[in-house]
Amino acid sequence: MPRHLIEGLQRFRRETFPRYRDHYRRLVEEGQKPSVLFIGCADSRVVPDLLTDTGPGELFLVRNVGAFVPPFEPDGAFHGTAAGIEFAVLNLQVTDIVVCGHSHCGAVRALYDPPGPDSPHLARWLELARAARVGDAPDEDALRRAEQRSIALQVARLMTYPFVADRVAAGTLSLHGWHYIIEDGRVLVLDVGREAFVPVGDEAP
Repeated sequence: MPRHLIEGLQRFRRETFPRYRDHYRRLVEEGQKPSVLFIGCADSRVVPDLLTDTGPGELFLVRNVGAFVPPFEPDGAFHGTAAGIEFAVLNLQVTDIVVCGHSHCGAVRALYDPPGPDSPHLARWLELARAARVGDAPDEDALRRAEQRSIALQVARLMTYPFVADRVAAGTLSLHGWHYIIEDGRVLVLDVGREAFVPVGDEAP
């Protein structure tokens, strides 16, 4: 095991865990009750609890390449992201789902430079954002727009899940799209009515 991970585990046990000991015990005894499903990119630069200033038990996390949402497909195959969505909505009864993409996303850039034949699963996965591609050249403006288009696409695809659509219609579940600008430490949120990403707090109620 990498030495820095061992040292990190030791620091956690020695310094961090004692501060949360009672909280962890309550989470074990009472069970987790997160109100938010956070679907984020697996990119190592995206740290959801740090970004949202949340602690243990507050976010249910589903992370994958690109923060993509596959369509609802009751075909009996293995669907990790879909299983996470089902568990969060049906079992945990979350009230909000956040799809969080980010700047400088490798998955979005790969839309312009597809992986080779040795990465068949990744190539197939990228099809979930193919419609978000802007133009043929991956300049910075095109990439930022493609990132935002992908986030909007994934949020819309959540509505292919019947239990999500039912709860949204009933007003018990809200969907959100976030574009995290890594280099600025800020988040733009999807304002569906204006079809635009705006600073937090500027979106329509």
